[in-house]
Amino acid sequence: MHWTFGPARPSRRSRLWAALFTPSLLFFSAPVAQAAPPAPTVVLVHGAWADGSTWREVIVRLQARGLHVVAVQNQLNSLADDAAAVARALEPITAPVVLVGHSWGGTVITQAGVSNKVVALVYVAAFAPDVGESTNDLQANAPPPGYVPLLQLDSAGYLWFPQAQMPQWFAQDLPAPGAALIAAAQNPIRATAFGDKVDEAAWRSKPSWYLLTTRDRMIAPELQRQMSARMQAAVRTVDSSHVPFASQPRETTAVILEAVEHVLHQPTAAPR
Repeated sequence: MHWTFGPARPSRRSRLWAALFTPSLLFFSAPVAQAAPPAPTVVLVHGAWADGSTWREVIVRLQARGLHVVAVQNQLNSLADDAAAVARALEPITAPVVLVGHSWGGTVITQAGVSNKVVALVYVAAFAPDVGESTNDLQANAPPPGYVPLLQLDSAGYLWFPQAQMPQWFAQDLPAPGAALIAAAQNPIRATAFGDKVDEAAWRSKPSWYLLTTRDRMIAPELQRQMSARMQAAVRTVDSSHVPFASQPRETTAVILEAVEHVLHQPTAAPR
């Protein structure tokens, strides 16, 4: 009889038990790296006598940082219509949203920003009413702005800004061709929209930033200070007319990016 010496071949049962209790296969696998949070989408809401293209200098800068950007086209008929336009823009977005509003657009984002997709608000020389207030209410205790007598009411109830006077009130720090372009491309707003009251105030529950324009002739800087203080917003100032996104696009973009960075460093639930 011949005996063979060498390593014994393990039985089928012993091989099974060895596999079940191999640490690398069961409880002691290496930790999986956490996925980075999704970058927020920036949604821009224009004001009266403007359209979505007025944000172009800011859009280019945000896109260069790899951000997805949507510019809403307000109808400027009523607060309800413009809030609905924002809601339509938000519907296909799956990332968290930083919602930005200029001037009348601030009233709009105050109403529309309660969407659970919106995680931060940025007001750019913008109105910020509280629940039950209208845009007109915010200015009720101050002298009427000097441009008001210039506005022209058409037969359908829309307010137009005379092109010849608009640059000196709206965009006095832009080169003449740029200011004239804004005046020529203006979209009128229905006068009654300024009396529409918000029934939601998104800034009461969401982090907010406010870009205060110190040379603004449309919304008095002092009124901007009062609104931003009531909101407890993070306030940044810029030496600009009412259109800092055109005259100071770098500074305007910086405030929006500050809100974006805040979102990226805060744990947030995925929007539904």
